[in-house]
Formats: sequence, structure tokens, C-alpha cells
Amino acid sequence: MSAETPAAAGQFTRRRLQFRAWRGARPFWAGLFVALGGLPIAYFPYANLQIGHLTLAMATTAGAGSLIIGVLLVVLGVSLWFQKHVRVFAGVAAILLALVSIPVSNLGGFLIGFLLALIGGAMAVSWAPGEPPQAEPPLEGKGTGGAPESVSPVTEAPGTPVPESTVPQPRDGAGEPNDLSGTSPANGANGRHSAG
Repeated sequence: MSAETPAAAGQFTRRRLQFRAWRGARPFWAGLFVALGGLPIAYFPYANLQIGHLTLAMATTAGAGSLIIGVLLVVLGVSLWFQKHVRVFAGVAAILLALVSIPVSNLGGFLIGFLLALIGGAMAVSWAPGEPPQAEPPLEGKGTGGAPESVSPVTEAPGTPVPESTVPQPRDGAGEPNDLSGTSPANGANGRHSAG
């Protein structure tokens, strides 16, 4: 099968749409920022910078601490992708690890790793799952026109008295006092306050 066949293009589009759906159901960008923030934090303390014949070692006394912080950030980023229910914990842990990386590992990977992990952690804490699209409920009953099923339309001739069942009655009755304080059981409020 060559690259010009339409089946390959359809499969690529299908895979791309599947990835988009997977990405949209979890804090993908937050996990990516957190994982990318862990890489410079773990790398820079072990890197050597060559300037001509001069080798500049950026190792700190807490090189193992930098490696641990970087690996933890990468693990938190990956866990945000596959375990979206731990997003608040992972986000708070990423923010704390980013703050700890400032004194431990060369200003948090020369502020690159610090900023990436801090932004990713904030995105993880603030991410909320969207509601899945719901289908419209089917119409129930066979009402006529726009009237609900329980109320029948009035079809009597003008001047004919309308039956009692179709005329809405006042809730608190005509002979009862109109107490709107919300404390009288006569108005149906049962002690709850109501506006209006």
C-alpha cells in the first residue's frame, strides 16, 4: 500500500481524531508541561558546558536531589495523562517540586524547568473534566400542537362555560389570609422563606 492510497489518509485522519478525543478527556497539556519541566531540572546538574578547551561543570552538591525532582516531575506528567483522577494531587505536587527545585538544582533548571513545571501544575489543578454530549430526550406523549399532554386544549364555542378542571386555581385560596412571611403552613411554605 503506497502513501497515495486513500485508505492511508483515512486511517491517519481516524487516528488523529482518536488522539484528539483522548487528549480532550484528560489534562494533556498540563501533563506535557510538567513532564517537560522535569527534563531540564534533571539534566543541567549533570551536563558539562564546553567553551573552547574549557569545560564548565554545572554540577551542584545536590545533584541526586535534582535527578529525583526531575524524575518525579516526569512521572507526575505521565500520570496526569493516564490517571486523570489524581490531577489535583499531581498538580500540587508539581508546583511544590518546582519551588523546591529553585535552591536545589541550578535555579530550577535555569528557570526553564521551574516555569514549565509551575505552569503545568497550575493547569492540572484548574483542569475540570467536561460533560459528555448528551442526546436530546425523545418527545413523550402525543400532545396536540404545543400544549402539554396533561392539559387539553379548550375547544368549546365562545360563551360556553369552561370546565373547572382546566381553569388554574389560586394556590392559597380566596378566603385564606395572604401570609407571605414563609412561616404559615397555610401558604404551603412550611417555614421556608421564599422570594416574592
